[in-house]
Amino acid sequence: MKFTYSIPTKILFGPGSFNDLATTPLPGKKALVVITAGKSMRANGYLDRLIAMLDKQGIGHALFDKILPNPVLRHVHEGAALAREQGCDFVIGLGGGSSIDSAKSIAVMAKNPGDYWDYISGGSGKGQPLVNGALPIVAIATTAGTGTEADPWTVITKEDTNEKIGFGCAETFPVLSVVDPEMMLTIPAHLTAYQGFDALFHATEGYIANVATPLSDAYALKSIELLAKYLPAAVKDGSDLEARTQVALASTLSGMVESTSCCTSEHGMEHALSAFYPKLPHGAGLIMISNEFYRFFVERHVCDGQFVKMARAMGMKDANKPEDFLTALAELQKACGVDNLRMSDYGITKEECDTLARNARETMGGLFAANPCEMTHEDCADIFEKSYR
Repeated sequence: MKFTYSIPTKILFGPGSFNDLATTPLPGKKALVVITAGKSMRANGYLDRLIAMLDKQGIGHALFDKILPNPVLRHVHEGAALAREQGCDFVIGLGGGSSIDSAKSIAVMAKNPGDYWDYISGGSGKGQPLVNGALPIVAIATTAGTGTEADPWTVITKEDTNEKIGFGCAETFPVLSVVDPEMMLTIPAHLTAYQGFDALFHATEGYIANVATPLSDAYALKSIELLAKYLPAAVKDGSDLEARTQVALASTLSGMVESTSCCTSEHGMEHALSAFYPKLPHGAGLIMISNEFYRFFVERHVCDGQFVKMARAMGMKDANKPEDFLTALAELQKACGVDNLRMSDYGITKEECDTLARNARETMGGLFAANPCEMTHEDCADIFEKSYR
């Protein structure tokens, strides 16, 4: 047994914890606040509350509000240029995974020369090492799904080449994260479900990955347990603060799984889907391919014990075979109303399965190496085809 553990992020967790930011030391004197181009951060008052707390501490700010649901490269460079122009010495991501991921990437490019893609190791990236680290990052999560508040990872799409690739290093861990479930009460039911399943698959993938550790296993099983128990309640009644709190905890734990283990090729495959079809929510894409993805490993009996333990964590106390996990997964999808998602509703065609499989392997091939057994190009394309509706 040998592993390295490091999650250097201070996390303020729980209902009302956003208010604690007013008296919590922050890592600079002027923040670049990064939000999406949508209305929710303003409409819900979160942006005004944040600015008021910054003002109380005598901290200046600039605002970058162009981020898309699937963040893109050009906004990384625009945000970084604004941070430099305005003399910002740290970055705050306020919102869901897209805002926080973008804040991380902007923090990198505010301090480093060249193009962001110079530092990406997959696809057409050059894989160069960072020269100057990154500006300090503060993450304020208003959704429960990505776990990005507790891991170093950020995912950006290069639109001209349809490459959606993850990046992370020690400097892209947030120095401070706020996870306040009260800020999640207004999320619509369908997005609550999509985000919750994203967290679930961070945990399940990290649990079956061939780089899993005893610590990541503990985080993963607890995350899976909480999501199976509380996600249907949060989907059914968004105002259920207890359910929201437990789902938020599960999401943060899944980020810790990401920091101590690794995603597998399920995430690489979904990145291919939403790289070509950016209107597809990431969590929805994961749900679409999940049943056939996990069936691939169940049929090969490469991690039977892990599947049985995950099924038990999901409430099947008498689970004794790997197929029980597939049953539990299908039941959770049905309970959350996401069991009938179709790729065709987003314009995806079955003829693209080979192209999608090739893109997944070329851009996020490292995640295939974390699978519990080999998955060939043909296997990958077959999973897409079997998942297609």
